[in-house]
Amino acid sequence: MSKPIPKRCLIAYAAPNRQYLIPVELPGDACIDDALVAARLAAPQAPVPWDSASVGIFGELRGRAAVPQDGDRIELYRPLRQEPRERRRDRAGRPM
Repeated sequence: MSKPIPKRCLIAYAAPNRQYLIPVELPGDACIDDALVAARLAAPQAPVPWDSASVGIFGELRGRAAVPQDGDRIELYRPLRQEPRERRRDRAGRPM
């Protein structure tokens, strides 16, 4: 049985005042959850919601069991403070 070819991924999290980009090298069969574990070990001081954040690849939501490809950007998403449609309605309803 052959050994899986390693892959490199970038873990990205945008806090309100700073962006965290953590490169990780993983076995070829590693899932998103494995990538997050590797990133947490590489950047233990980063204030990232590792366990609770929604995750995706290049802006597309994915489950933590999904297997990323070499070169993928795995993103952790912050919850929205307000739904974008409601926010636009609120702004449009206010007098200028």
